[in-house]
Amino acid sequence: MSTSSGSTSSAFETLLFQKRGAVAHISLDRPQVVNAYNVQMRDDFSEALAAVQDDPEVRALLITGEGRGFCSGADLTEFGTAPSQVIARRVRWERDVWGQLVNLDKPVVAAVHGYCIGSGLEIALLCDLRIAATGTVFALPEVQLGMVPAAGGTQTLPRAVGRSRAMDLLLTGRRFQAEEALSMGLVTRLVPPESLRDEAWRLAGSLAELPVAAVAALKQLLRQGMDLGLPEALDLESRTAARLAA
Repeated sequence: MSTSSGSTSSAFETLLFQKRGAVAHISLDRPQVVNAYNVQMRDDFSEALAAVQDDPEVRALLITGEGRGFCSGADLTEFGTAPSQVIARRVRWERDVWGQLVNLDKPVVAAVHGYCIGSGLEIALLCDLRIAATGTVFALPEVQLGMVPAAGGTQTLPRAVGRSRAMDLLLTGRRFQAEEALSMGLVTRLVPPESLRDEAWRLAGSLAELPVAAVAALKQLLRQGMDLGLPEALDLESRTAARLAA
């Protein structure tokens, strides 16, 4: 895998990987199936995230999708080659890609367009900031298929939009547009499709200029503090601030 500035990796079958200055860029690259998430993508994604985490030159990560959509969800064709849907799904999640992503101590921007469905939306929800192109369609249809989201969606969605809205989206599996995603706080900004990549690169570049230790500490505070009582969370913030000041 090449990580020189501006170079694209040829080591991955399902991803494009490049570095531009202090920003790493992972782009889902199965455009013929709207970047459906399969076992190979799981392995590639895990290796790419490890490379980002271990590279001290990388100070921000941008995640995008090639072709006409960000990600259409899990590749359901894999179900037909496994003894059962349950086994096929368990294999797909055997690597803790989602743990790698949420625990990354560098800021992560997701720039989504076209279709952001199922595990595609769950990937975006595990990122720190989400930009969407106008016209993007979102959905979490797993319950309609007799399953539940298994890439964190039952936990990340209510944290992003609140429990009531999350229940609506999860139970109905309905498709909703980018404007509604913005209004509920699922994404932080909308841009025209032709401007998406440029805006995302600018945002990731600005995040890469932030002090590394402060960003890592902030991400840790939000990860841990949200699950603590307020007194404990405030104590964690105080101790973290003191550590940074020292």
